[in-house]
Amino acid sequence: MPIGAPKDLIACRQFFLESTQPKQRQYEALRAYFVDSRSSQEAATAFGYSVGSFRVLCHHFRRDLSPEFFVAPRRGPQTQPKKAAARDAIVDLRKQNYSVYEISETLTERGLPLSPTGVREVLKAEGFAALPRRLDDERPDRVHPLTEAVADVRAFSLAPRRFPTRCGGLFLFLPDLVRLHLDSIAKTARLPGSTMIPATHAVRASLALKLWAIERKRHVMPLVTDAGLALFSGLNVTPKKSYLSEYSSRVDPRKTTQVLSAWHAAVTRDRLFDGTSFNLDFHSVPYYGEHPVVERHYVSARSRRQPSVLVFLAQDAEGRAFCYSNADIRKGEEPEEVFRFIAFWQRIHKAKPRHLVFDSRLTTYPNLARLDQMGITFITLRRRSPQLLKAIALLPRSAWRTVELDVPTRKYRTPRVYDQKVRLAGRTFRQIYILDLGHEQPTILLTNDLRAPINQLITRYARRMLIENALSDAVRFFHMDALSSAVGFKIDFDIALLVIASGLYRLLARRMRGYGEAQARHIFRDLVDMPATVDITARAVTVAFHRRAHLPILMASGLFDQPVRVPWWDNRTLRLTTDSQ
Repeated sequence: MPIGAPKDLIACRQFFLESTQPKQRQYEALRAYFVDSRSSQEAATAFGYSVGSFRVLCHHFRRDLSPEFFVAPRRGPQTQPKKAAARDAIVDLRKQNYSVYEISETLTERGLPLSPTGVREVLKAEGFAALPRRLDDERPDRVHPLTEAVADVRAFSLAPRRFPTRCGGLFLFLPDLVRLHLDSIAKTARLPGSTMIPATHAVRASLALKLWAIERKRHVMPLVTDAGLALFSGLNVTPKKSYLSEYSSRVDPRKTTQVLSAWHAAVTRDRLFDGTSFNLDFHSVPYYGEHPVVERHYVSARSRRQPSVLVFLAQDAEGRAFCYSNADIRKGEEPEEVFRFIAFWQRIHKAKPRHLVFDSRLTTYPNLARLDQMGITFITLRRRSPQLLKAIALLPRSAWRTVELDVPTRKYRTPRVYDQKVRLAGRTFRQIYILDLGHEQPTILLTNDLRAPINQLITRYARRMLIENALSDAVRFFHMDALSSAVGFKIDFDIALLVIASGLYRLLARRMRGYGEAQARHIFRDLVDMPATVDITARAVTVAFHRRAHLPILMASGLFDQPVRVPWWDNRTLRLTTDSQ
């Protein structure tokens, strides 16, 4: 009598009768034909083969009576020559208080390479316990990294000296930081600080990581000895990764919003944000650890849902700069995020956004009706449901008309369109079917702009790719996908710094001839990533850039002709120059 419950018995029978592996299915089908005397047609039908393909399978089996239906187990190595050769040395080194990593390095030097994992397995087999954490003076005398000074504004010195710096291009941003009063942004938002590292210095140090495209906070460690990076922040040395990581966790979303508000107030005169139209989008920052709080969102780069932190970004369409961000979003809150952006913009600029462009999945139809009631014009896509695709296919050819797009560089300039009015969520919208736009499937635009010409609507939505390009630039240059934590608070502040850094790059690009539309990584490669020599005197700080091909573009920008007094340098003057001057 079979052992187990009926459900277990059924599952076991299905394992043999409903084979999922190809080799198992072949074996069961051949057995049914040769052993159970079932006809070839019956066996083929039972196991999902056509009669012809099953007869071919039988033919091959007759010619080769030893097919690989079952994998023979391979015996693993019975000896471990590397561990055996190093066993005595490992035991001797452990008796000298060496850690597994130090033992592994010593064995490599002796020509007996063995990984720390292998060393740990030998020690465990020999009965050694793990070493307790040791003080520095208890460790073997070996070469190790230097311990740099602790960041402390009280130890900051402007004593006359000269030194080279790898981060010379960072000083190109100082004129704008001084003019925009970045210190007041930190004070207005009441960001946390300490006696050793005040809030303004902490913000400058954190912003420097974004401006210099440092991927993760721990990657700042090779630059903590760079005196130029510390001088930029007004500190004796750059804060280390532990402080920079801990600082962002002290800034809650309310303070992050205040930082963005102060940033808007600072750049009002520069018209960094034109305010005519905005591109909106979500971006999922993937998370690869294990954390119960991180939810699963769709990650377009992976074409799947996985643990990630959802970020909302708004970009000014004319200025191409990010103007709003929010990484403190939980699942189910996505449709309301567009209204949080509207409330933010209205609170800062005393007016609602006039025009929004976004993807179909950003919000819901009832929320589109709310936008229409608020008098905000929008353009979005409508999802291609089977009913809409069927309606498009049934339209007669005479219903379509051809329009011309005023985009000389575009390949598909004469799409066919069909314009109609639809009723959604109790409001009347304009729906436009578009063919011959370079896509296999038709494009369906949905808008509450009932008067604009169709070619203008199509061209404006096509410009939404600007935010896609900006997101790509943020991922590749500002390392947006280098998730700093599983805690949304920390990511929220990091993304706000990204908004400020991208704005500073746009302001710098305006000064550089030919770089008005260049992306940040292009500007960094050509103009910012430059070493320099810093000369500190009693009255000025001179930054002399080394000769490079793109140096004439910097000299023609006017930055070298405008000395700037830097408040956190005791009002000493910053002068930009070249080695030859």
